[in-house]
Amino acid sequence: MTEHLYYHDSFLYEFDAEVLDSVSEPRPCVILDRTAFYPTSGGQVFDTGWILSLSDKDGSNRLRVIEVVEREDGHILHILENAGSVQKESRVRGSIDVDRRRDHIQQHSGQHVLSAAFVRLFNLSTVSFHMGADTCSIDLETQSLTSSQVEAAEELANSVVTEDRPVTIRFATQEEARSLGLRKLPPVERDKLRLIDIHDFDLTACGGTHVSATGQIGPILLRKTEKVRQGWRVEFVCGKRAVATARRDYSSLSESAVLLSTQLWDTPQTVQKLQEESRGARKAREQLLEELADLYAGRLLSEAPHAGGRRVIVRTFTDRDAVFIKLLAQRLTRQASDVVVLLGSTCDPAALVFAQSTGQPFDMGILLKKALTQLGGRGGGSKDMAQGGPARVENLDALLSQLASHLSQ
Repeated sequence: MTEHLYYHDSFLYEFDAEVLDSVSEPRPCVILDRTAFYPTSGGQVFDTGWILSLSDKDGSNRLRVIEVVEREDGHILHILENAGSVQKESRVRGSIDVDRRRDHIQQHSGQHVLSAAFVRLFNLSTVSFHMGADTCSIDLETQSLTSSQVEAAEELANSVVTEDRPVTIRFATQEEARSLGLRKLPPVERDKLRLIDIHDFDLTACGGTHVSATGQIGPILLRKTEKVRQGWRVEFVCGKRAVATARRDYSSLSESAVLLSTQLWDTPQTVQKLQEESRGARKAREQLLEELADLYAGRLLSEAPHAGGRRVIVRTFTDRDAVFIKLLAQRLTRQASDVVVLLGSTCDPAALVFAQSTGQPFDMGILLKKALTQLGGRGGGSKDMAQGGPARVENLDALLSQLASHLSQ
């Protein structure tokens, strides 16, 4: 079993160890007798860093650790970017990626404070924790969560950070832990539990890396909430992530305000006004298109000759999209009972719409498939209307005319 150095010192970034085993397949990795590298566990992701042989004086055999995994037997696998020449029983020095470790310390410790705040204020338990590359989240066991509750928990959590309360590590048996008032006992029975104690605020079992005082967490910023299957998810960031996120949000909002020619604090109202104007403009455009389709349909019907007891209308448009030609086909087939329509658009993306008045004998779905066999693309529909997107539009007019000539016979 590998000795877990991070259990006792989260700020240990370098250590010496002996190589217990070195494996090249399926991925190159080494097992050490002791390590400060944290493996993925309890919602916290793994450390990265380097392993260097102590016999390597010039650092040429510096191996990159890209993932850390703990096996069921307690040994920790240090998975390497490339296979190296570290030999079994040799002495090595491990070096943790400090920035990544410090970030994880801030996020995980912030989660403890935040989860405890929700319990203290509203008796809402955390059922799961996830640490992502950009944001973190906790899932709360509750059917409802209000914005005022979120703001209150955020305020309390940041108060605990500001108070710079000491955070200590201690160990206890499962039986001892039951009498200590832990926020949450682990589901699996263990001989010894590692407890993270935030002075006078939270005590919980955890194997992760943590701060030595809450002030090291930095600001805790709650980002958003959403309903999930097991309750409510709260997204948050802590420390340097919170500062970077707030800076990014402020920059985006500032740039948006400049583009909208408005004050920063008026941006939401300005966007809402633009959305309303956009909806109004879209509705007016749709009405104009309908009127245009009605007029166009009336003209085409008046010009279309009768042949074989029906009128076959064929048109290809270079300046009208799929929405318009479908609308036009609907107007044509509804205004007359003897119409077959073959319409095409060479706009990007190109489109085909085939339709017929109810009662006409053809199958527009089959006819469209026949056309797409020559043009490529995809599409489909019913007996009376089908539409699709051709891959090619060369000789489209000729193809539609050819199809129409068969319908008129």
